[in-house]
Amino acid sequence: MSKNLYTKNNLQISKLTTHNYSTSFSLGVKMLNRQIREPIYAIYGFVRYADEIVDTLHGYPQEAMLNEFIDQTYQAIERGISTNPILDSFQWIVNHYGIERQHIDAFLKSMKMDLNHSEYDEQLIGEYIYGSAEVVGLMCLRIFYHDDDQRYEALKPYARKLGEAFQKVNFLRDINNDYQERGRTYFAKMSYNGFTREVKTEIERDIENDFREAYQGILMLNKRARFGVYLAYIYYLRLFKKIRHSEPQAIMNGRLRIANGQKIFLLFQAYLRNSMNLL
Repeated sequence: MSKNLYTKNNLQISKLTTHNYSTSFSLGVKMLNRQIREPIYAIYGFVRYADEIVDTLHGYPQEAMLNEFIDQTYQAIERGISTNPILDSFQWIVNHYGIERQHIDAFLKSMKMDLNHSEYDEQLIGEYIYGSAEVVGLMCLRIFYHDDDQRYEALKPYARKLGEAFQKVNFLRDINNDYQERGRTYFAKMSYNGFTREVKTEIERDIENDFREAYQGILMLNKRARFGVYLAYIYYLRLFKKIRHSEPQAIMNGRLRIANGQKIFLLFQAYLRNSMNLL
């Protein structure tokens, strides 16, 4: 048997991880061109495992586990192989598509921040969002344009804005767990004023601007990637609208979601708009 089977098996594990953790993201990936689906699954699997260490595995030596994960990540990239299937998948796309080392560094730095910070000021949150979300968008963009450096460079600001918008929506969606269970505050304004209607409105105004800028980049994407990215965009936009029409206390008391039936409707709507070139 060749190493191809080993790589194929590990990529399938990354795909399974994506399906198990995020039905919305999985649907978005399925709408991408077949040639770029596996690399995106590999990015998600890597990001998800790191995030699980810092967000879920309480009661275990999280800092030691994260440091081991970081060491194993760089070792896998240098060797071009790993016995950890998630890291083997990730090193394959890093080496095959030329994912920049600085993006990996920034992401892992943000994961460390979650273990060491409970409150974020404006400077820290900008650094955290860049590492935890914007560079993930840049990694995906590198996959979309691995053979076109000019388009990659041109679309980087939009990919960053989309990652920023998604992350801020995640912060609002998960504010109950982050604030009440993990003791984290990602919005500096909350530290001083609490999660009031005024604070919520100000945060939402920033997110609206992020979505508006990111949308311009989606229109510029090639056909291989545009539909899948657009689908993820409208899922998050719909979730954001649901959050925006909810009272602060309702958000603090539970995690808002988009029903599966509504996701199917959004998929159908997105397909029609994309196929008729009405984005």
